[in-house]
Amino acid sequence: MRRPVALRLSAASAAMALAAAVGVALSMPEASAATGYATQNGGTTGGAGGQRVRATTGTEIHAALCGRAASSTPIIIEVEGTINHGNTAKVSGDSCNTAAGVIELKQISNVTLVGVGSGAVFDQLGIHLRESSNIIIQDVTVRNVKKSGSPTSNGGDAIGMESDVRNVWVDHATLEASGGESEGYDGLFDMKDNTQYVTLSYSTLRNSGRGGLIGSSESDLSNGYVTFHHNLYENIDSRTPLLRGGTAHIYNNHYVSLNESGINSRAGAKARVENNYFEDSKDVLGTFYTDQRGYWQVGGNVFDNVTWSSPGSDNYPAGPNPQSNTTVSIPYSYALDAAACVPDVVSRTAGAGTGLQVSDGNCSTQTPTSSPTAPTSPPTTTPTADPTQPSGTNLSIGAGSDGSSKADGTSYGNVRDGDMGTYWSPAGSTGSVSVKWGSATSVSRVAIREAAGSSGVIGSWRLLNADTGAVLTSGSGAGVITFPQISLKKITFEITGASGTPKVAEFETYAS
Repeated sequence: MRRPVALRLSAASAAMALAAAVGVALSMPEASAATGYATQNGGTTGGAGGQRVRATTGTEIHAALCGRAASSTPIIIEVEGTINHGNTAKVSGDSCNTAAGVIELKQISNVTLVGVGSGAVFDQLGIHLRESSNIIIQDVTVRNVKKSGSPTSNGGDAIGMESDVRNVWVDHATLEASGGESEGYDGLFDMKDNTQYVTLSYSTLRNSGRGGLIGSSESDLSNGYVTFHHNLYENIDSRTPLLRGGTAHIYNNHYVSLNESGINSRAGAKARVENNYFEDSKDVLGTFYTDQRGYWQVGGNVFDNVTWSSPGSDNYPAGPNPQSNTTVSIPYSYALDAAACVPDVVSRTAGAGTGLQVSDGNCSTQTPTSSPTAPTSPPTTTPTADPTQPSGTNLSIGAGSDGSSKADGTSYGNVRDGDMGTYWSPAGSTGSVSVKWGSATSVSRVAIREAAGSSGVIGSWRLLNADTGAVLTSGSGAGVITFPQISLKKITFEITGASGTPKVAEFETYAS
């Protein structure tokens, strides 16, 4: 287990006086936009311009991904509450490839996952990116993800990326464990198998054996172009990060209690390490546990109570007087806080729930003037109770259907068969069912009819345009729901609250 630590901000009092003399300001990035290497290769915008969808369970996150018109349709998923194994099921669809027990961002692009309201906590549940691009993960906590023991998720990584991943920005996140490999945990932030153009900013990583890696082995050298800035690494044994091949830019981070080793540059890797504050730690920079050396360019760092081991056949610490042995050119503009004020700046900006505060590049902090992830509220509707037959043709008859889950003995098709004696129920008390057509169909009214004996069970719900993920309206209770006419191929009724197991006998749809 990691030893407890007390965070010491000994340099903060001198920060402002030193900033003007020591700080280097190149240019300030836009506060609400991606920074670092995530700005390269076309940039990282996530779901900007797409529909906003609110999710309170892992299943709802998957349903939002699967409800898009295509795997590249932009979407911003606003997450609130605790996401765990109990509420994260596999959802199927043409625009997604999900799995139970992990938030699966696989073979998709143009997605923002952001914590809102009271915050988003992924409890013992990892976030996995595979064959994906243009992803933003912001203002979330991921904790206690295990690779052994119970429950397990994501190979034990809090956030793991692998197999041709491009352009990812993880910002204002808290990634934490409760021990090391012997307690069942692995890395907090891992990249492997051709993952490139990634930025980790204003985040907290703590209480873990392994901070993270870039490259899974000495032969996995296709990863790189990763920026780490304004992060807090606290009570970590090693890998802050472990870099095998590739290029990393590491600046303005605060490292406290690195117990065995820190930045481990191996197998020809190059790291630019500048204006960081290393405190109460051991072997914070070098090549460790291998004879395949890596390289570094250093400048402006503070080493406060750092100890260094003696060199050996597979141990090449950069200290006690770290010197550059390569040069690393940085292709983007950025601002450097003086290392002396980094503990203070990072303490006010790093991690989830800090109001997305950022550095102003001069040892002070500021709130972004605008945020691409500001939440919006969908319209609400009170359905007409005990619906009578709306006029016109029930468009659900002869259509298709699917959903998030179904209880034993029930079927998605039962909601469109015109028979009140059959019904669909989710596997739990919440879930979604959809009606879909082969071509765009105009709809402005639906009728949700509960099966006999289940009247009043359905509580809160949302009606979604499943082509885009947009919330058409929301409300509570079954009945007739009216909304502005829209043309779509798929419409979803999502139950977000219920007093028991819902039984939807019919999900009727009408043009007017």
